[in-house]
Formats: sequence, structure tokens, C-alpha cells
Amino acid sequence: MADTPDVHSEAYNEPNPSSLLGFAKGFGLTFETMFRKVYTQQYPFDFYPTQPRYHGRHVLNRHPDGLEKCIGCELCAWACPADAIYVEGGDNTDEERYSPGERYAQVYQINYLRCIFCGLCVEACPTRSLTMSNEYELAGDNRQDLIYTKEQLMAPLLPGMEAPPHPMRLGSDEQAYYTVRSQEPFSQGEPQSTANVAGKPLTTRAIEVGGHHG
Repeated sequence: MADTPDVHSEAYNEPNPSSLLGFAKGFGLTFETMFRKVYTQQYPFDFYPTQPRYHGRHVLNRHPDGLEKCIGCELCAWACPADAIYVEGGDNTDEERYSPGERYAQVYQINYLRCIFCGLCVEACPTRSLTMSNEYELAGDNRQDLIYTKEQLMAPLLPGMEAPPHPMRLGSDEQAYYTVRSQEPFSQGEPQSTANVAGKPLTTRAIEVGGHHG
């Protein structure tokens, strides 16, 4: 049977230098913080810019002619780990067209009571339709108001855009809508100043977050 250490021995009670160093560092940080000047942001009276890639409220973007980029594929809903997105796809017709493809999002909802703002929905979107703005004021006193509909999430019509439904203006097929030339007006970053349903201007630009699609 192995001998147990003698707790009363002088070697066992000798302080560990590394422990003392960590103890001193911890208290040093505490004292440094105690004497630091306190700064309080005057929110909500003053608004402060967020980081460029801040994950805020979602935006459903448009093509340069105003047609919706969302094709109702529901990949964002499948990718959402919190089950916060609900999508119902609908069929486009020549008489009533909302997107350049065969399908569009007839119903699109995001439940911000569930959303964890992870951005996986943005990564899953094959058409760069769904992006995230820097809008963070999503609190409310009514749970129903925090379920955002398609009308609330759609990006505003910028100059030169036409409200759908309308025929395809950038080409006769879907591929024409995803060329660099057709997307150039949209990628210039026009401000989405009216996209915020709360009434305060967004500083987000139309250029998409998540350029992993090429």
C-alpha cells in the first residue's frame, strides 16, 4: 500500500509559486478595473454603430428589377437549429411572377422569440436572398409582434426597382439573374433606409453578408 503524504510535513504545506502568481494576476486585474473610469452608453437616446458583420434582423433581398431573390426552397428553415423559420413556397406564373425561378416564398416568417442569430440560415441560402442587417431593436411586449412576416422582412424598393409581380426584366432565363453584370447595380450598396419597421434608419448596405457563393 502506497504511503499517504504527510499533511503536516513542511514540504507539503509549502506554497506553490505558480498559484501565487495567478492569485496576484487576478487581484491585479480587479484593482485595475476598480479605478478605471466608468462609461455608460446613453441608450436608447444615442445609437452606436455595430460591427460590420453584426447579426441583427434578417432582410429578404431583391434583384435589381425588384423581383424577389427568395425561391421558396426552405433550405433556411431546414438549417435553422432553433426551428425559428417557416416558409411556404408558391408557383410563379407568366401572369403573376414574384421571382425569376419557378417558385417563390408565398409565406415567410421568422419567430424572433426562438431565433439565436447564428447566421446558419444565411449560409444555407443558395440565392443570397436572406441576409442579416445591423438592426438589434427587437424587443416588445407582445409575443405575436415578434413573429415577423415576409412583408416586414422584404428589403425596400430602391430606385429603378419595380414592385412584383411583373415579368423578368434582366433576362429571359433564371441564369441571367445571377451574372455579375445583372447584379452590379445591386452590389453597389444602396442604403436600405426604410427597411427598419421600427422607424429608425438602418446603416446596412445592400451588399450581402456571406459571399461564400462566389
